[in-house]
Amino acid sequence: MQPLTIGELAARSGVATSALRYYERLGLIRSTRTGGNQRRYERAELRRVAFIRVSAQVGVPLEDIRAALASLPDARTPTKADWARLSRQWRGRLDEQIQLLERLRDRLAGCIGCGCLSMASCTMFNPADRLAESGAGPRRLLADDQ
Repeated sequence: MQPLTIGELAARSGVATSALRYYERLGLIRSTRTGGNQRRYERAELRRVAFIRVSAQVGVPLEDIRAALASLPDARTPTKADWARLSRQWRGRLDEQIQLLERLRDRLAGCIGCGCLSMASCTMFNPADRLAESGAGPRRLLADDQ
């Protein structure tokens, strides 16, 4: 099969050409060059791009994705066994993210922006900025113990 142009890879993967160039600059994907200096991608790069997209969508930083892809022998496309190994490494982080998203979903339903009229139960209410002692950010929304 013929290698893909960057436009063909973009169309098949659903990723903008600018993102593909960025992925290549980070070493996440590889291309060869024609005599006219045009990029050409092997079809296996489609799987790498799919791996990158799915991993990024679940919150895995590109640096971690790059490290995972670099850990593969000969920088090859991940196999089913590779994906299983990599996903085991990320499982704890993904479980934490799922718990955080569930907490945020449940807590935001009652208050955002706020207008709720219940200063006793409002998770956004913070008189005299007492929560600053606990650290930056939305402390009550992010807390595990509520």
